[in-house]
Amino acid sequence: MEFTQQHLIALLPLLITGTTAIAVMLAIAWRRNHRLSFIITSIGLTLALLSIVPALRAAPLDVTPLLRLDAFAYFYSAVVLVATLACVTLAHAYLGEKAGPEGFPGNREELYLLMALSAAGGLVLVSSQHLAGFFIGLELLSVPVYGLVAYAFFNKRSLEAGIKYMVLSAAASAFLLFGMALLYAESGSLSFSGIGASLAAQDASVLVRAGIGMMLIGLGFKLSLVPFHLWTPDVYEGAPAPVATFLATVSKVAVFAVLLRLYQMSPATSGGWLNDALSLIAIASILIGNLLALNQSNLKRLLGYSSIAHFGYLLVALVATNGLAVEAIGVYLVTYVLTTLGAFGVITLMSSPFNGRDADALYEYRGLFWRRPYLTAVLTVMMLSLAGIPLTAGFIGKFYVIATGVESQLWWLLGALIIGSAVGLFYYLRVMVTLYLVEPGIRRHDAPINWGQRAGGVMLLAIAALAFFLGIYPQPLLELVHQAGLTVL
Repeated sequence: MEFTQQHLIALLPLLITGTTAIAVMLAIAWRRNHRLSFIITSIGLTLALLSIVPALRAAPLDVTPLLRLDAFAYFYSAVVLVATLACVTLAHAYLGEKAGPEGFPGNREELYLLMALSAAGGLVLVSSQHLAGFFIGLELLSVPVYGLVAYAFFNKRSLEAGIKYMVLSAAASAFLLFGMALLYAESGSLSFSGIGASLAAQDASVLVRAGIGMMLIGLGFKLSLVPFHLWTPDVYEGAPAPVATFLATVSKVAVFAVLLRLYQMSPATSGGWLNDALSLIAIASILIGNLLALNQSNLKRLLGYSSIAHFGYLLVALVATNGLAVEAIGVYLVTYVLTTLGAFGVITLMSSPFNGRDADALYEYRGLFWRRPYLTAVLTVMMLSLAGIPLTAGFIGKFYVIATGVESQLWWLLGALIIGSAVGLFYYLRVMVTLYLVEPGIRRHDAPINWGQRAGGVMLLAIAALAFFLGIYPQPLLELVHQAGLTVL
């Protein structure tokens, strides 16, 4: 096929993100400078985000059979880029202004390069309409994360988390490839729509069921759904705080977006037996994720188990497939990303400059209100939003998922969602109560201001304000999601 100007305009977000990664690499080769690498990455990702506006005018457009650039792809590309920008800002505060004993004891610049490369993989993934594009995007997203998780190489927990994630992710990729091969053997096509058209006229054979089942195992690992969730708390705890933020937001949003497109474009990948399997996984993820979070005294592990439950909630909308389902998923993913960035952002700013171990133990947050009132306010809003309390963004997302379940009469799933939400409310409130405890002899408002964290602090306050704004007036978000959802089919 011949590339035209329209193709180049449509590809601008991906091209600019790739160029940013190359620019950071060249800057490192020329001269190591932490601030310069941060500035180049931030400017590049911001330009990529802004380029979505002209790119939308060229959409919808198929760029080779692998990628389809439409409103759906650009909506999730924007979510990926915003979340990556937030993670980069948090990483700059986390790594500190100085190297050596007062900051991160190692090279800091490569972290921005790996995040930019992984974000480019996320952009490919959300645009995929072909199994080859799907796998390329997934690997480009995942491989840099191996290095990111083990970035604190002097910390044995970080190295352990990196090795664990790499081995299990490789196993998940093998399942995905095997499943794709079986689907191709039966349908003779690798495109989502081609698979759907080829298999729609016939009942699902053993090969098709085996292929879809193996792909479900691979995707279940990437989304940390039960029973493929065991890596999540260990990796979240061991990874540096900004990396755990990236893993919990960018990585999961991109994978769920392509799963939604596959599910919508290929009716053969949905249906009775798969809906039953997804329903069981959803119920198990909701109940087990919330129950395992109950006794956690480590905030990172608690948020890890919480994310398992939240993607169980999302499966409720995915199983519904019709009516409000696509919009509900879009709204929920945006509110989830927003609240997760805020919660992990507080852990990041509490942990930096790098000091050996992240401040993720719950006892370190006892009486935080009297020392860091602004961070406490942000974390309080995030906990309320994750619990789905009214007047927060999380309530809007959960309301849409419940509305979708009611519309499709998924009563068992809704029962699990309500029970899981009630359990979740307990441990979110436990974190909030801890923040406001008064201990004997505590000095109030005695934390010194760290000027290297100003950008991260301002961003967290903006996230908290946005969580409130969307909880009170969600209409702009609903309109954006509605426009994006129209082009999935």
